[in-house]
Amino acid sequence: MSLLDNISNLGTVEQHRPWPRAQVKDEGWHQAIGKLAAGEWSLLGLWADSPDVHMALLEQPSADVAVITYTSKSGKYPSVAAHHPPASRLERAIHDLFGLEAVGSPDSRPWLDLGFWNVSHPLGKSGPARKPGPYQLLPAEGEGLHQIPVGPVHAGIIEPGHFRFTANGEHVVRLEQRLGWVHKGIESLMQGATLEDAAKFAARTSGDSTVAISFAFVQAAEAALQVKVPARAIYLRALMAELERLANHFGDIGAICNDASFSLLHAQCGILRERTLRAAAAAFGHRLMMDVIVPGGVARDLASEGLVQIEALLAEARRVFPQLIELYDNTASLQDRTVTTGIVKPELARQFAAGGYVGRASGRSFDARRTLEYRPYDKLAFDVPVLNAGDVDARVWIRIREVEQSLSLVEQIVKALPGGALIAPIGKGKPCEGLGIAEAFRGDVLVWLSLNSKGRVARCHIRDASWFQWPLLEAAIEGNIVADFPLCNKSFNCSYSGHDL
Repeated sequence: MSLLDNISNLGTVEQHRPWPRAQVKDEGWHQAIGKLAAGEWSLLGLWADSPDVHMALLEQPSADVAVITYTSKSGKYPSVAAHHPPASRLERAIHDLFGLEAVGSPDSRPWLDLGFWNVSHPLGKSGPARKPGPYQLLPAEGEGLHQIPVGPVHAGIIEPGHFRFTANGEHVVRLEQRLGWVHKGIESLMQGATLEDAAKFAARTSGDSTVAISFAFVQAAEAALQVKVPARAIYLRALMAELERLANHFGDIGAICNDASFSLLHAQCGILRERTLRAAAAAFGHRLMMDVIVPGGVARDLASEGLVQIEALLAEARRVFPQLIELYDNTASLQDRTVTTGIVKPELARQFAAGGYVGRASGRSFDARRTLEYRPYDKLAFDVPVLNAGDVDARVWIRIREVEQSLSLVEQIVKALPGGALIAPIGKGKPCEGLGIAEAFRGDVLVWLSLNSKGRVARCHIRDASWFQWPLLEAAIEGNIVADFPLCNKSFNCSYSGHDL
C-alpha cells in the first residue's frame, strides 16, 4: 500500500515525476498532519506556489515518497506546525515569501524577512516593505539568568547569523537562533529562467554543496521531462558527489578538533581537504566542481590528469587518515571535550527527519543514496554508518566512517566508469513537474521544479538539509557550557546560505 492510500479524496496530478503529487482538501491535509505527528511519516519539505501549499512526505520503511497539495482559502491554510514542530520555520518562510497564513501556527514571527527587503511577500501579492519592529525572543525564567548575544557579524570569515544565549553562569538554559541575513532571492531569480540558467542559480545556493544541490536539481528536471541520462554522466555525477563529501568531511573533522584546541589534526585534515579540492579541480576544472552537473548530463568529461590526482588522493588518504583517526581516538583531552557534549536525542532526530551525520549519529538511518537508491548508487556497494550516542563524538565518528565509505565509492566508480556520451538532449513540451532528492554531505537535499510549456521555470523550491538541523542545534546545546557552543556548532556545520536561500 502506498503512502497516498492513507489519505481520503485524492485528486492526482499525472505530470509529477518520479513520485506522485495529489491535491487534497481539509480532511486529507489533516490526515497527513496526523501521520506526521504520530511519527509514522517524515516531513521532507513544505513550500508554496501561491495559492497552493505543497508538502513532501516520506514513509521511511517502504521508501515511499509523495507530495500533497492544499489550495489555500483566502490566503490561509491549516498549520502543520501546530501538531508537528519541524514545520514551524518552513511555515514562517512561506508567510514571508508568499503572504500565506498558517492558521493555528504556534509561531507567526517573521523568519527570512528581517525588514531589509524593498517589498513584502516578494513571491506572492507583494506589497509595501515590512517595517521591522523589535524581534520578540522566546522568554526564559529563573534566578540568575543572563543573555549573551552573538552575531550576526562573527569573527573571521563566516556567514552571518544571530545566536541569543540565555545562561545561568556558564550553563546554557536556552539558545535561540535568528537567520535570514544570507537571503539571496534564489527562488525568485529562478522564476521565468531557462533551465540552463536555473541550474546555475541552484549551484550557487550553498557553495560547499554545489554538486549535491545541482544533482537534486537535475534529478527534478530530468524526471519532469523524462530525459534518459547517459550512463557515463551518471557515474561522473556520483564521482563528483563523493569528492565533495570527502572534502567537506576532511575539513569538518579537522575544524571540530581545532575547536577543542587540537590544532595538529586540524592541520593534517586540512592537507587532505586541499588535496581533494586540487584533485577535483584537475578532474573537472573547478575546485568546487560548480556548473559541471547540468540538465541532461555533465558539461565536461573527467580529465586524464584528474584521474591521476584522484588515484594519488586515494593512496594518500588510505595511508594518512587511519593514523589521524587513531590519534583522535587516543587523545584523552580531545575525547573529554567531544564525548557526551551536545547530545541530540534519537527521538528528536526522528521527529525532525534529521539527515546526514546529525541524524545518523542519533540513530536515524536515512541516507537518500541507499533508501531511495538513485543511480548509480543502486549499483554500488557501501554501508550507511549509524550510531546512537548523538553527541559531538558520534557526529565525528559518522564522518570518519563516511570518509572510509566514500574512498571505497570513488574507487568503485573509477573502475566501473562506462564510456559513451556525456549529455542527452533536453526537449520541451507540456507543463510538467519533478522532484529530486540527493544526498549531500550534510544530508538530503530536496528540489521541486515546475516547468511551463516553453521549458522555462514556473517555480523551483530548494530545501537544504540545514532546515531540519538548525533547530536541533538549539536543543543540543541546552545544559552544556557556553564555551562548548563552537564545538557543538561545528559538529553540526549547518549552512546559512543553503537555509536562507
